[in-house]
Amino acid sequence: MTVVMDLETLVERWERFFQDCCKDKIESAALLYPEKKSLVLKHEDIDRYDSELGEYLLDKPYQAIYAAEEALKRIDVAGEIPHHVRVRELPEATRVEVRDLRTSHLGKFISVNGLVKKVTEVRPKLQDALFECQKCGAVIKMTQSENVIIEPTECPADQGGCGRQSSFKLLTEKSEFIDAQKLELQESPEGMRGGAQPMRIIVYMEDDLVGDIVPGDRITVNGILHVQARRRGRMKLTEFNKVIDANSIEIKEQAFEEIFISEEEEQEIKKLSEDPLLHEKIRHSVAPTIYGLDMEKDALALQLFGGVPKYMPDETRIRGDIHILLIGDPGTAKSQLLRYISQLAPRSIYTSGKSSSAAGLTASAVKSDEFGEGGWTLEAGALVIADLGIACVDELDKMAPKDRDALHQAMEQQEISVAKAGINATLKSRCALLGAANPKFGRFDDYAPIADQINIPPALLSRFDLIFPVTDKPDKERDDEMAGHILEVHKYGAMFSHDEQVEMDKITPAIPPDFMRKYIAYAKRNVFPVLSEEAIERIKNYYVDMRAKAKETIPFTPRQLEAFIRIAEASARMRLSNVVTVEDADKAIEIVEYYLTKVGMEKDLDSFNIDLITTGITKTQKDKMKVITQIIREICREIDAPAPIEEIVTRAQDEGMEKDAVERLIEKMRREGIIYEAKLGRYSLTSE
Repeated sequence: MTVVMDLETLVERWERFFQDCCKDKIESAALLYPEKKSLVLKHEDIDRYDSELGEYLLDKPYQAIYAAEEALKRIDVAGEIPHHVRVRELPEATRVEVRDLRTSHLGKFISVNGLVKKVTEVRPKLQDALFECQKCGAVIKMTQSENVIIEPTECPADQGGCGRQSSFKLLTEKSEFIDAQKLELQESPEGMRGGAQPMRIIVYMEDDLVGDIVPGDRITVNGILHVQARRRGRMKLTEFNKVIDANSIEIKEQAFEEIFISEEEEQEIKKLSEDPLLHEKIRHSVAPTIYGLDMEKDALALQLFGGVPKYMPDETRIRGDIHILLIGDPGTAKSQLLRYISQLAPRSIYTSGKSSSAAGLTASAVKSDEFGEGGWTLEAGALVIADLGIACVDELDKMAPKDRDALHQAMEQQEISVAKAGINATLKSRCALLGAANPKFGRFDDYAPIADQINIPPALLSRFDLIFPVTDKPDKERDDEMAGHILEVHKYGAMFSHDEQVEMDKITPAIPPDFMRKYIAYAKRNVFPVLSEEAIERIKNYYVDMRAKAKETIPFTPRQLEAFIRIAEASARMRLSNVVTVEDADKAIEIVEYYLTKVGMEKDLDSFNIDLITTGITKTQKDKMKVITQIIREICREIDAPAPIEEIVTRAQDEGMEKDAVERLIEKMRREGIIYEAKLGRYSLTSE
């Protein structure tokens, strides 16, 4: 039971605490004024010095903090005394999830973790209002504590007024204002399971707390829960809104701080990392109900761990996250894979490109009538919410072109810039992207360039480290095994639903999902692999040799070289190793070769050609396009006018090309901007 204290007793206790424990800290804060306006304390220090004061602070925070700030004014130090007392690191018992906030928490000092979804602009808030009496001209001071201005009803005689009822004019220039900002705190997505709707709460910040928080930040708000009246027109409702007055805010700097790992679990994690079958166990823990796709699951497992981001002396940043795209025939479990990864990865989010706008995926400035009271607010999208995790975006090809354009910066620079309505902000989106898309014509064609088959521009395709086609082709032996697997899954699922004891080795994850999530979080939090000299030599030799062998095509670009490094680092991180070995480099080479064999193989030349992905043009097509370019140049010079399509086709046929192929290439060249249609059916070169 909390001890009852009067105000003077409270102030005296705070004063003793400040004199005995905080004199140096107060003097340091005073020297830094106005940059530093607050005295920041740990609750543990207060509780250790005076346990009754520590308990009173949690139970009656408004009175305790008011008394602390009054006591602070009595401390004699050189310089300006800090204005606020802010308390951090509250005890575990005060931590409450947003969805668990109840009336019993009203008026208490609580600690709430969450993700910042929206932030308003910083606005001046009236603190001490000065009103001028319209009858006698007296100036009346009224301290404001509510969100709605409280005006005097009569001119008070104790402030030199006339004592009569009057009308008053607010003197804004002479009144005292304080900076204020509002944010919307949402439950962290990693705590959400089973499709539950995330709960949100409004947090009010004042003075030196404002301006530092941006959407996507994961924070702990230490503050006081209170209610705010709701209205319907002029009527006040009996139901109130819950809001938090922030006393202090802790921004989570370390990755995955919110995932608690006990000492016993840490020992289990280290033991698992030494298992010789670790790779196989982790692969079997990625969507075990889905048959096959072993190499794809290997890649997805490595994406969960990711490479190591690098920060260079010139302030540039090289991403460590691995971006993967799955392109597949209908019914090949792409969406199921994405769903599973989104539940397995810490800090992940699942969304569909079909229903997402650019703002829904990245970030936006929106005009909010309710939250922002008609002003502009900054709102985080899926890629910002998934910061340091994985964003799983299904139906990526169904997005509007302008929405897809917003992904370019998010994927490579891993940040999102918003410039709208006076809001200029850059938000972090340090997440891996796992996308899924369907071919334009229903099924994937192994013999057509991937850029022609999917409604995603080559510039965006080239930003994916790995692209896997997931095809469905008749194969008697494989079909027999897959059908058996699917039927067994349904049989076991029905038995499991009725609580029957069954052996489910084939579809039970080798590592339980909850423990897998902690294993990944531990690895990303503590393990930062560095390439060994042997691994560097292995990747370098492979890269140089492959480029030297390919005389007519370019198999790799430096972008693929970075993919090798990221995948090799992820392989080492999976083993909790701080050194990337030759085996890790070989794993990266194996996966990149597998992906390029599927989507980057020039069939006629039997060699890799990265241009198939980056431009969608084969070596053969490129050669033919050079011939057509020369034909158009010659015709234009001969007739001194744009070249007619009929003449272009006739001369191309003389060079051994078919009419349909020529027409297709001309259309492709027009789309690529190599040529343009000057008049109907007449073409000129863009560069001449």
